[in-house]
Amino acid sequence: MRIAVLALEDLFDSGLSVTLDAFATANALAGNLVAGTPRFEVRVVGVRRKVSSMHGLTIPAKPLTPDLKPDWVVVPALKATTLETLVPALDRADVRQAKAQLLKWRCEGVQIGASCVGTFLLADAGLLDGREATTSWWLAPLFRQRYPKVSLDEGRMLVPTDVGVTAGAAMGHLDLALWLIRKASPELATLVSRYLLADIRSSQASYIIPNHIAQADPLILCFERWSREHLQEGFSLQGAAKALGTSARSLQRRCQAVLGKSPLAYFQDLRVERAQSLLHGSGLDVDAIAAEVGYLDGATLRTLLRERLGRGVRDLRAELR
Repeated sequence: MRIAVLALEDLFDSGLSVTLDAFATANALAGNLVAGTPRFEVRVVGVRRKVSSMHGLTIPAKPLTPDLKPDWVVVPALKATTLETLVPALDRADVRQAKAQLLKWRCEGVQIGASCVGTFLLADAGLLDGREATTSWWLAPLFRQRYPKVSLDEGRMLVPTDVGVTAGAAMGHLDLALWLIRKASPELATLVSRYLLADIRSSQASYIIPNHIAQADPLILCFERWSREHLQEGFSLQGAAKALGTSARSLQRRCQAVLGKSPLAYFQDLRVERAQSLLHGSGLDVDAIAAEVGYLDGATLRTLLRERLGRGVRDLRAELR
């Protein structure tokens, strides 16, 4: 499999590093498997011959020549992680060139993968329109605002489509690399993950910090504060809207636009977050924790945690042991 890693100025160091390390490990371990195990021809390319990482390291990049015919292109993240830095970065001259090259590659049938902020380049080029995608969970409100034609689910770690695949925040680069290795050889991917002590994760849900997401919008931030004060009482859309001085319909619409979910679903997120905190930091049993977040019994809470996080109470408590 021929893979071109598109390096741009001020890229996220670990994103590039874990991508290259995963494929190098796969190639090194391929000899331990049965004959015919595929290898990966990885080339770092760029619109400039040399780029600097966010920590000032110089990365040599091979030029984009007509004879470069990759099977996959991987777009690592830029260091920009806020509205103030990301939006201008997407309009840089080298980034505009990169987006044009991505469109050209896609027209030639090349598959494209991106993680974290790298997903914004694909969306900015229109490559994700009408498709599902994921991105860094803390940038989800900005992503929804800029790309309303994309069906975003920031709770997922990996989202494959006909264009390629998008992956989640920061260390999602490793998940993306393992996913690509698995496409070539599930056996090799398993071996690489064991050597690197890493597995493909299906979800970012357990990493999301609801308060951080809420700060993207004043009304949502007020709703988040109201919700935390009323976790034990249970959810009331009408009660929340009245307390916030808005209508139930407006609150529904704003939550959908900013969070990509209903007010009730966000309220459930806060319940999950609070329950996780109590599971980790208190000696309360499950029924007592359920009461703290507005449930009558622990069985309902157990079901919610497993649905949202893919793990049960025992697993969550074992994390800190």
